[in-house]
Amino acid sequence: MSNSKHTSRQFDTELEAVRERVLMMGGLVESQIRLALEALIGNDIALMNRVIADDHRVNALEVEIDEQCTRIIARRQPAANDLRMVMTIIKTIADLERIGDEAKKIAYMARDLSHREHIHLPRYTEIRHAAKLVLDMLHKSLDSFARLDLASVAHVVRQDELVDNEFRAILRYLVTFMMEDPRTISNALEILFIAKAIERMGDHAQNMAEYMVYMVKGRDARHISAEEIEREIQEETMP
Repeated sequence: MSNSKHTSRQFDTELEAVRERVLMMGGLVESQIRLALEALIGNDIALMNRVIADDHRVNALEVEIDEQCTRIIARRQPAANDLRMVMTIIKTIADLERIGDEAKKIAYMARDLSHREHIHLPRYTEIRHAAKLVLDMLHKSLDSFARLDLASVAHVVRQDELVDNEFRAILRYLVTFMMEDPRTISNALEILFIAKAIERMGDHAQNMAEYMVYMVKGRDARHISAEEIEREIQEETMP
C-alpha cells in the first residue's frame, strides 16, 4: 500500500513538473510576442535579431516537454483525467511553438521593412490593438491551464472573433492605402503578412483555451460556439 502511495506521489510530482515547464514555455512565448511588436514599432533591428535568435529556446522547450510526456505515458500508463492532462499538454505546447514561430515571422518581416525606403508606411495602431488582444487571449489560456479553471474559456473564444475583425479591418485599410499610392504596395503587403501572423496567434491561443474543456470535462470543444462552451461550464458548476 505504501509503495502504491509513493508511486502516486511520484507521478503527481512528475505531472506538476511538466505543467510548470509548460507555463515557463508560455511565458517565453508571451515575451517573444511583446518583443517582436516592440521591435516592429520601434524599428529596433537588434531586438528583431534577438527575437529570431531566441526562437530556438521555444523549440527546445517543446521537444523537452514532449519527451517528458512520452516517458510519462510509457512508464505510468495514465488513465482518465491524468491521460487527458498529458494529451492537453502535448497539444498545448504544439500551439505555443507555432505562436513562437509567428512571433519570429513578425521579427523577420520587421527586419525586411527596416531595410526599405519608408514611403508613407501605414500606421501601426490597428496592429498594436490586435496584438494586445492576442496577448490577453494567450494570458487567459495559460491562466486557465495553471488553475484548471474554465471561467475564461468562452471569453477567449469571443476575443478571437474580435481579432478576426481587426484583421479584416487592417486588410481593408491596406487595400485602400495601396490603391491610393501604388509605391506602398510592397511595404503594405509586409504589414498585411504581419497582421496575418497575429491573427494566426489568436487561433492558436483559442485552441489552447478549448483544450481546457477537453481536459476538465472530457469533451472536444473545437468548432463549437462560445455559447455552447458556456453551457458546458455551467453544467460543471451546477449543484
